[in-house]
Amino acid sequence: MKIHKILIIFGSVLTFAFSIQDKNGLPEGFVHVKTLIPDIDIELRYWSEHNFVGDTIDGYHANTLILTKQSAEALKKVQDELQQQNLCLLVYDGYRPQRAVNHFMRWAKDLNDTINKAEFYPNVEKRHLFRDEYIATRSGHSRGSTVDLTIINGQTNEPLDMGSPYDFFGKESWVGHTDLTETQLANRKLLQNVMLKHNFRNYPKEWWHFTLRWEPFPKTYYDFEIDDD
Repeated sequence: MKIHKILIIFGSVLTFAFSIQDKNGLPEGFVHVKTLIPDIDIELRYWSEHNFVGDTIDGYHANTLILTKQSAEALKKVQDELQQQNLCLLVYDGYRPQRAVNHFMRWAKDLNDTINKAEFYPNVEKRHLFRDEYIATRSGHSRGSTVDLTIINGQTNEPLDMGSPYDFFGKESWVGHTDLTETQLANRKLLQNVMLKHNFRNYPKEWWHFTLRWEPFPKTYYDFEIDDD
């Protein structure tokens, strides 16, 4: 029997607890999203090297999307609605182990490692990524109810033009940024509206980042690894 380490916040104090896996190998309350949304497209960027670090991130061993059951059920409603318009979701990240966040923290301290700066943060100094809240020491993703995603064309599988790439750190990615084409603005509005309709709130500095309202584990940060489902 596998036991998962989790981290719980009491005020500002971080403590450790343990959670026993369910029959699917996950902590109770979590699901493999494909079991509820078989046709959802998944491209976990931290399982690949195509991300702002430029390497596979600790804890990501498979392109497997995991979320809390409530989040996955809400996301299915989003997918179902978009499919009526011949559109689909493409998810870049969901549950994120705390060890992955720790990996980001170690990387951020090495100011000489800027291999992917030109693509992901050309106008932001690396030493300011935490200050400017593009990276956090504790991420909502580790609570299991936050997703990074976009919309793709159901026929071509091409992402809609949102005006900036996923994980681009800069004002171009802010939800309130308006220096965009009419098409880009319309695409962002579509994403924001359909996610809000199904109880996901956005993060103002990232058009792709959403957290389920009334998430089931608001103070619990999990650290189990992402493996094949």
